[in-house]
Amino acid sequence: MRHVYLATFFVVALVLSVFGLRGTVFTSPPMDVFPEWLFPSMKYQPKFRPQAETTFFADGRADRLPPPHTVRADLALREDDHRYLGKSAAGGFSAGLPEGLSVDRKLIEIGRDRYQIYCAPCHGALGDGNGITKRYGMGATATYHDARLRTMADGEIFNTITNGKNTMLAYADKLVPDERWAVVLYIRALQRAQQATAADVTDAAARKTLGLP
Repeated sequence: MRHVYLATFFVVALVLSVFGLRGTVFTSPPMDVFPEWLFPSMKYQPKFRPQAETTFFADGRADRLPPPHTVRADLALREDDHRYLGKSAAGGFSAGLPEGLSVDRKLIEIGRDRYQIYCAPCHGALGDGNGITKRYGMGATATYHDARLRTMADGEIFNTITNGKNTMLAYADKLVPDERWAVVLYIRALQRAQQATAADVTDAAARKTLGLP
């Protein structure tokens, strides 16, 4: 008989826990079944309340001023849409890289490094869409050597890297804006390499590449 009581209690408790309190609005904090010292919870953590006092700082204020030269992200976007959004003053996608970037070998090496990490698996080392993912069923990967992408505005490529497109995910959480521009620069270098001719290689350019006077 005792087992019948236990089984009945268990069934009733199970039904109440699953269905009995659904939709109920509670005004009190939930009961802690397990002690905090045994099972630490993120519910209890040291933190400062807004406009509260603290002995940690000499002035006794919990609220702190931003560090010097801090710029709010939304203000930075409004002040330089080209660099952070890939947009021109007219509202369309911008042509060329932002003026604040130094287009040099260091920037293109950053672009090559980030491209190999994030882009090459799908778009391939040459930018021809023949990355490793294609062998495993990834279809319709864009090639940068298509005429549509060769003539696409730099800002639109930047926007695609930022927000993603179709099956491509966004990379704004992995690459800061200047790194995205570095990738755009490297993509342009890949396109230029595939479309170059012998006439593009001058004696002066060849000597500079080889480090000759």
